[in-house]
Amino acid sequence: MDFKDSVQQFSNRVEKMVPQIKTEEATKNALIMPFIQLLGYDVFNPFEVNPEFVADLGIKKGEKVDYAIIKDGNPIILIECKHHLENLDVHNSQLFRYFHVSKAKFGLLTNGIIYRFFTDLIETNKMDEKPFFEFNLQTIKETDTIELKKFHKSYFDVDNITNTASELKYSKEIKAILAEEMKNPSVPFVKFFVAQVYSGKGTEKVINQFTEIVKKSAAQLLSDLISDRLKSALDKENEVAKQQILEDEMEKPILSDIVTTEDEKEGFNIVKAIMRKKVTLDRIFARDSKTYFGVILDDNNRKPICRLYLNGGKKFIEIFDAEKNGTKKEIKSLDEIYNYSDDLLRTTDYYE
Repeated sequence: MDFKDSVQQFSNRVEKMVPQIKTEEATKNALIMPFIQLLGYDVFNPFEVNPEFVADLGIKKGEKVDYAIIKDGNPIILIECKHHLENLDVHNSQLFRYFHVSKAKFGLLTNGIIYRFFTDLIETNKMDEKPFFEFNLQTIKETDTIELKKFHKSYFDVDNITNTASELKYSKEIKAILAEEMKNPSVPFVKFFVAQVYSGKGTEKVINQFTEIVKKSAAQLLSDLISDRLKSALDKENEVAKQQILEDEMEKPILSDIVTTEDEKEGFNIVKAIMRKKVTLDRIFARDSKTYFGVILDDNNRKPICRLYLNGGKKFIEIFDAEKNGTKKEIKSLDEIYNYSDDLLRTTDYYE
């Protein structure tokens, strides 16, 4: 499973868990520690993730930040955690103090749902007041996942993140300004368009008239953009559906040519016995063909569990990976199907 899918899967879990989380400690255990693990760090290894990291503040000793992610013996990310219901706006100052006295380049303030990443773009060794990157785990976007991946242990590079942090920060602020201008156009914003399209003098009356025109035009533009994106997505989805129907039709057996042998029936029963450890039997289907006996999940050809080649001189089982690439393994007897139990069970993880 790639990083994007792992994040989305975790996001879905979080939504279900939140109603059961009552305390800050539970927030850490159920939401924040798994998130740190998602970034590839071992939360049980203090050389990687140091809980209650001491960040002495001048004469005030023993001050502790909830977690510090460590690299080469030094903190690289300080993490301050709050209860998932808390508003993070009032907690920046605490992380600000920790950041100032540590060698960490990044600070993370989170309540397990909202994540705010800070650095020192404005003044070196002084944490910025505004985060350069922020996302809500319950509504995370693909663009957020791309930026988040940079903090993964396998890809973490201070210079790479710092170089894009400034762009992210200003991009976020520009989008906020544009959103506000489109909702409530300011006089300078309206004047810009008046100067482009109106030949007369931009009097107060004209500005007032164009304010509503600009507002409506912005709303219509957004609506058109969304409609175009939806149409494009639907066209693509329909094309995929048509292709799948064509593939299904091509794979449908001609009943008069297909004979399911006793070996294939027994092999299917063995696969079902293995798979029932993870899924119910009503989700496992057989698809016999001239050359192989297929076992699929949810009666969907795009969810292959395995293929059995049992009618030739040699017997084979074909196992599939996350990319649906098949690998054939020779088996001397049907009982050897059990040797591939872990591989078969793992296929469900690719589709769930």
